[in-house]
Amino acid sequence: MKKNIGTALSLYPTPTVVIGSMVEGKPTWTLVAHIGIMGHDHVTVSLAQLHYINQGIKASNTLSINVVDESWLAAADRMGCISGNSVDKSEMFDYCVGEKGTPMINDAKLSIECEVEANHETKGFDNFICTIAGTYAEEGILNDQGKVDYHKFKPVLFEMPTYEYFKTGDVIGNCMRMEVK
Repeated sequence: MKKNIGTALSLYPTPTVVIGSMVEGKPTWTLVAHIGIMGHDHVTVSLAQLHYINQGIKASNTLSINVVDESWLAAADRMGCISGNSVDKSEMFDYCVGEKGTPMINDAKLSIECEVEANHETKGFDNFICTIAGTYAEEGILNDQGKVDYHKFKPVLFEMPTYEYFKTGDVIGNCMRMEVK
């Protein structure tokens, strides 16, 4: 029998990402737990309205999503521990700038540059609905067809209620080809 545990947010784990945007001409970064897919060319990024980075996203209507792997997890984690309202985060990462002018972290093997289409505000949160403008990947994580190979690229997953990070694991089946026993 299932037990009702209330309005608990239980859709974790999700990929660990660091969002980037320019604020007053300088890059800033924040660790984000609330990110989602909206079709094949849209994503959502949900940020508490108090985040410093929100002003840059609203001014430029752009942001980057930098997917974290183990190689830079400690640096990414730090972006969730310090506030851009009190600490200048512009020197925290080496970065490049995408075609839309969005800063992307060089250590991230996968970065997605987005244009913000809308901001759906909910109690205390800005929920940016974004179109994917470009996906930038290191060649070493791509397969022969030019797609991200998650056997090579192993993004870190984040689970909100316990604040734990997880490694991606082994393949346990093939979608739409599993047999019911």
